[in-house]
Amino acid sequence: MTESKQLFEQLKSLTTEQRNPASMNIDARSTEEILTIINAEDQRIASAVQSQIPHITQAVELVVHAFLAGGRLLYAGAGTSGRLGVLDAVECPPTFGVDPELVQGMIAGGEKAMFRAQEGAEDKEAFGAADIDARHVGPKDVVCGIAASLRTPYVIGAVKRAKELGAKTLYVTTNPRSRFDEEPYHALRAALDIAICPEVGPEVIMGSTRMKSGTAQKLVLNMITTAAMIRLGKVYENMMIDLQMTNLKLRERAKRVVMTITGVSYETAAAMLDQAGGHVKTALVMIKANVGRDEAAARLRRAEGFVRAAIEGNEYHIAKEH
Repeated sequence: MTESKQLFEQLKSLTTEQRNPASMNIDARSTEEILTIINAEDQRIASAVQSQIPHITQAVELVVHAFLAGGRLLYAGAGTSGRLGVLDAVECPPTFGVDPELVQGMIAGGEKAMFRAQEGAEDKEAFGAADIDARHVGPKDVVCGIAASLRTPYVIGAVKRAKELGAKTLYVTTNPRSRFDEEPYHALRAALDIAICPEVGPEVIMGSTRMKSGTAQKLVLNMITTAAMIRLGKVYENMMIDLQMTNLKLRERAKRVVMTITGVSYETAAAMLDQAGGHVKTALVMIKANVGRDEAAARLRRAEGFVRAAIEGNEYHIAKEH
């Protein structure tokens, strides 16, 4: 069998490449009926992701451990999957105040592929492996492959190379977990620590994985990084407290966070943030514990950055939560 015929047969069997019975005549429907079909299919996504929470939990614990050890989370994907990884990565610094190197997105075809499809960039495992080498991936890191179809060579190459280098590996796909038992995926399965497989079923438009698959993948990535950041003390109650005041909106949001948590006025929040050097956590501890900037900073160090423990004057050890 030729290589192209093998690929044809492989694609034909994937859930993401099947026809959806619910949308067979969508081309003959009214606009409202089209939207109703899409919406009905989208409602399958949340329960599919919910079924994977035990696996997502394990992924979060690996990521938290990596961050505490000085490691990084790196996403690897192609097309929509790659763009979703890059999107999740670039949103972490302004939201949680982390270094841009901590969470990184790699997309087949490089940065230009974010804006225009780079045909063929995903077709070689060697391209994924090369990008892993270029990022100097090592044992402290976690690499998460994202591939709705499961079989994307670029993503498989990245994950396999990461495992060779000692990194922990994750994989997010919307095809069934059972497919890893098939012969073409044995090497991939051997390279994985955790697979996350929300089965959203065939797309409304056959093979258009930017739809349900893309939504499911975004939910999973959001869950991994958000839960990891919460576990690292980046959230107090349900508010972002390590956000970077890099624009007017974020500066005003920081004031609102301080006001909401402490009950102080707008003017007091602004003044305390100035005294705290623009650091929301420090301002919160200063107000809630009625201490100066130096004492607030010392409390935060002892509490490993956890505001609740710093306000109470307690130490906190993240390792206790593992």
